[in-house]
Parts: sequence; structure tokens; C-alpha cells
Amino acid sequence: MTGLYMLDYGAGNVRSLVNAVNRLGYEIEFVKEPSDILKADKLIFPGVGAFGHAMEALHEKGYAEPLKQYIASGRPFMGICVGMQSLFEGSDESDLPGLGVIPGKVQEFKKDTKAVPHMGWNGVQILKSQIKEEGQAVDFSMNDSTSFYFVHSFAVPYTEKVKDWVLTTTQYGDEIFVSSVQKGNVFATQFHPEKSGFAGLRVLRSFLSGTGVVDEANITSKEPVPQNRLTRRIIACLDVRSNDAGDLVVTKGDQYDVREKTDTSNDVRNLGKPVDLARRYFEEGADEVTFLNITSFRNCPLGDLPMLEVLRQTSKTVFVPLTIGGGIRDVVDPDGTVHPAFEVAGEYFRSGADKVSIGSDAVYAAEKYYSNGCKKDGTSAIETIAKAYGAQAVVISVDPRRVYVKDPKETTHHVVKNSKTGPNGEEYCWYQCTVKGGREGRDLDVRQLVVACEALGAGEILLNCMDRDGTNSGFELELINDVKAAVKIPVIASSGAGCVEHFEEVFEKTNVEAALAAGIFHRREVPIQAVKDHLAKCNVNCRALDTVL
Repeated sequence: MTGLYMLDYGAGNVRSLVNAVNRLGYEIEFVKEPSDILKADKLIFPGVGAFGHAMEALHEKGYAEPLKQYIASGRPFMGICVGMQSLFEGSDESDLPGLGVIPGKVQEFKKDTKAVPHMGWNGVQILKSQIKEEGQAVDFSMNDSTSFYFVHSFAVPYTEKVKDWVLTTTQYGDEIFVSSVQKGNVFATQFHPEKSGFAGLRVLRSFLSGTGVVDEANITSKEPVPQNRLTRRIIACLDVRSNDAGDLVVTKGDQYDVREKTDTSNDVRNLGKPVDLARRYFEEGADEVTFLNITSFRNCPLGDLPMLEVLRQTSKTVFVPLTIGGGIRDVVDPDGTVHPAFEVAGEYFRSGADKVSIGSDAVYAAEKYYSNGCKKDGTSAIETIAKAYGAQAVVISVDPRRVYVKDPKETTHHVVKNSKTGPNGEEYCWYQCTVKGGREGRDLDVRQLVVACEALGAGEILLNCMDRDGTNSGFELELINDVKAAVKIPVIASSGAGCVEHFEEVFEKTNVEAALAAGIFHRREVPIQAVKDHLAKCNVNCRALDTVL
């Protein structure tokens, strides 16, 4: 296809969309200047993060007016996420107006009844159908049984005002929102097709291979009905570091120790190559893949960081969300050039990451937040990254360990009653935050950390537990429930999974949105599909394996 263009205003991960288009056998050009927009025969506008940031960039680059002219010309247009939201009149997120192509306003989800952002795989309900099956399919290869990947805090409620534009709706908690729009030459999705596995690739292929224009005279519509189809996510985690030969390998620790303990070897455990393992997990049905970089690469220039190439290669074949953790901090090149954490995160996003995970620097930011009287100063990595890329792009990786106390009065920290008593019969503990890969404890408990990080703008918590790591004894349920009670953002349970029943237990006994495992998936002791099959038998909603393109 000639004349296929992408409008990238400079925010978020567009590499994955380019890779998805290439995977389908198409090439795509980037809009480099405003006049390129009107050269396009088909135009895709992906957006990530804040509505205001996107609209400001469109106007600064001179893209807004040519974009409206392109849409009015009748040529095929596809918007994704904020690219869809920008079509509306405005958003509660910003005072800047939208493009005004579609009536209605983007609004924030209600936080009192559910976790926000809406993050994960959810179903769509198709409201439009064709009287005669001819021309561009109005459903763009979607169906009512398929799940797609959503990550957003703001959405367009379904109302009479917008119903003529609505192709699909989705329910999140007690709210029904517009998950895709279609009218004539305009098609746009709130979900990310490039991150929705083969189901999302089929949607993209329908737009790319079809005319992209639907005959409105051939369309009938219906009203949505309530149906909550949000799934629980199963996440595969890959701890990546250099081995003693200097090669990047996936490893797994036992309470954070990644070296073999045998008479003949003290080498770093090597469980495979990161790119190959990530592809395997995608094919096996993982809902997300997380890379945790546990090698510092302190003397490596930013542009040469090995994990950047891992992401670039992974995003060519893995079409589910990718998170990268480790090293998301201010970086100093060997020549003295300073790169703030915001810039480091940008490099990871441009290389294929969808989210960045912040560990030690989140602890330091929380300590500063409390020392400033619970006031934000806008300088932390959490704040700067969330401002540009959205809260959903910032994950806080928490590495706590138990500190036992016999009586809650023994400490000023928030305590939890143990499910099992401590070594000296203690019935209580507080969870101490650690930094530097668990090597250093801080005078900060987990509840203090997560509350501060949510206030600073984080969008998700990855909740580990050093005491459970590598034990295969199950998740730390009392810790998970305590954190869920403290924050409104989604929480990922991590550390301790050893069998399919542990996943059932964590979803039934906590309200956690996702569960993560590493070693049991690497070694195939517990296959991802076995976890999902078991959960399905227990009536826990999970995304079905989809292998057909």
C-alpha cells in the first residue's frame, strides 16, 4: 500500500504499532511535517498518555488543522486511545479543546467503586451491523467474544449524544463507555489493537486491507446491555542480567539471590534468552510480559543500554504490553552527560516498552514527599513521566520484607496481623521497604510507600515480597489485601506462586487485578495455559488463548 502514514506527536510507544503494521505485510511512513498529513491515502493516529499533552503537541507542531482537513476529506482515518479521545470536543483532563469531530466530552472514571486506571483485557459489545455484507466490514474483524487491551483513566460515557458514532461499548465496573467509534471514513478505538495479540492484529488488518470507509446507508444499530467482562491478568516476569561471560540471560533468584549454590558452580542461573522467552510467553497466552533489569550497566551510555535492544527485538514478535524495570533513574554517561529519568523512560518507550517500573527511586521519592509535608514538587521520576505519558505508564515495584513485632505498639509503622506467627511467636509484622535490589532496608513501610506513590501520579503497583520469593509457597495475602485497601490504583500480586491453586487463591481472597510469576513459567513447572484453564474452572474470568491471525 502506498500513502499509509502514521501521525506521531512524540509521546509513548509507537514502535509496537509500526511492528504490528510490518507484521501484517505493510510499510508505513511517519508524518514529519503538517503537509504530510494531506498526502496520506490512509492515516493512523496513535496516542498515549494525557489528552492535554496530546492536543498541545498537535497545535505546536501545526498538525491540528491539517488533521481536521484530512478527516473532512473522506479519506480513511484510524485513531487509537488518545487518538480516539482527541476527536471529541474536550476532556475533563485538560482545558484545551479537542478536534471537535465528534460531539461529547471525555470524562474520568469514578474512583470510588473500582481501581483507576482501567488496565487490562476487557470485552467489547458491537452495536453496529451491516444489512448486506459488502465493502469495508463495519466491525473491523471484532466480535463480541474477543478481549482487547485497555489502559486509560478517562473515557467517553455512552449517551444519546454520541450514539450515532458508537461502534462498540465496554463496561468497566458500573460504567459503560465508548470503546470504539465508526462513521463513514472514521474508525477509532479506545483499546490498543497493537497490544491486543492476534485479535488486535486482525482489527488492524481489516483497516489496512479494506477500503477503510463504511457505507452508512447499509448500517443498523442497537443499544448496549450491561456485561462486565474484565479479565484477571496473568503476567510473565523475566529477571534479566549479565552472566559472568557478559551475556544477557533470564535468571531467577531465591529470595533475590540469583547464583547457583552447588559444589561445582556459583554462576548466575541461566534460564534462557530474554527475547526468545518473551516470544514463547506471548505464544503461550501471557497477558503481559515484564522485564526486570537487575544489572545496573552504570558505565554504559544511555543510547547503548542493552535492554533497549532487547525491547526493540521483542516488540517485533510480542503483541501484548511490555513493562521494563530497573535503571529508570537519572543516568550519567561516561562523558558526563546527564539524562534525567524522564528522558531514560522516553528511550525505553521508543524502543517498545509500554510501561516503566520504578523501584528504589520510588522509595526515595516517597521519603522526600513525606519530608516535604506530603507535598509534590514535580521533580520526581514518577511525576515527570506520568505528566507526559500518563499515570498508566508508571508502575511502582515494591520490594518489602517482614519485620516482626509482638505488639503493634512496638513500632510507629503500620502493622499487619500475620497468617503465620514469626520465629519467636510474633503475631504481627510491618513490611519494610528496601532499595538496591533488597540489599538495604529503609525506615518506610509499604503502606507509606504506595500511598505516596499514588499521590505522586503512579498508575499501578507491582507488589513483591522478599520473604516469599522463590519459595513456591503462595502469595503473601495479608500484604496484598493491606495494599489494596490503601490505594485505588491496580495492584499486581508477585512472589511465591508455585501451583495453579495459588493463582485461584490470590484472586478469590484478594481483589487484586493481576498475578505475576517467573521461575515456574520459565521451567515449565506450571504452564501459563494450565493456570488459565484452572481459573476458568473456578469461574475466574481470563483471556482465552488466541493463536489465529
